[in-house]
Amino acid sequence: MSRIRTAGLLKMKQEGTKITALTAYDASFSKLFAACGVDVMLVGDSLGMVLQGLDSTVPVTTAEVAYHTRCVRAGAPEAFVIADMPFMTYPDPATACFEAAELMRAGANMVKLEGGEWLVETVQALTQNGIPVCAHLGLLPQSVNVVGGYKVQGRDDDSAKALIKQAQDLQAAGAQLLVVECIPSALGAKVAKAIDIPVIGIGAGNQTDGQILVMHDMLGMNADYLPKFTKNFLAGRDSLSAAVEAYVADVRSGAFPGPEHSFNS
Repeated sequence: MSRIRTAGLLKMKQEGTKITALTAYDASFSKLFAACGVDVMLVGDSLGMVLQGLDSTVPVTTAEVAYHTRCVRAGAPEAFVIADMPFMTYPDPATACFEAAELMRAGANMVKLEGGEWLVETVQALTQNGIPVCAHLGLLPQSVNVVGGYKVQGRDDDSAKALIKQAQDLQAAGAQLLVVECIPSALGAKVAKAIDIPVIGIGAGNQTDGQILVMHDMLGMNADYLPKFTKNFLAGRDSLSAAVEAYVADVRSGAFPGPEHSFNS
């Protein structure tokens, strides 16, 4: 796997090459993902749900994300690795810098934060201290207790315009990547056109600059519930490698996500 950095991801957006991303939590899977051509690996606080059996991401700690970041880095030394900053680890710029430093020392290339305009000063502080930032808008899993569940965001004109403005403000503050989650496909396309940095979607249609899925969903491991925006790529295939390669190919071609995996306004 060739070494990818933020400049390379920006070039992919500019050239119209879709960015492929998956969550990863250990060395074995990160090695597999790298061999299959996955561009970005996210050590997500989703580990609380898919690894620890919790019902939300809220209890996950920085130390836990740092541990899994070290594991992912060990398996894929050349990978572009993003680490989630857990719930309440960035209430102010100083705390955010302290917590993010632990993740960077663990091997992350970038940290990810959930939230809009209230994070502008924090993003500025992180980037000024040499910590690249991936912003996250739309559905914010860490705020699920406030919004009252896992709901599609940005469906009305006002909230859609606000989301685009937040994306622009976060880019101006220094964010170098943006994840948008569970928003209408048309809004995903507008966000990707409204800012210069790459926009990676999950449940945001196929007109964003790339896609990310939780690896357990992509492999059909959650038999009881498969979110609308995901697909079991292991079904009908005889190996994990074949499943990951199919995911990469479908994202690159724009075949995934299809209309059946997307939300209308």
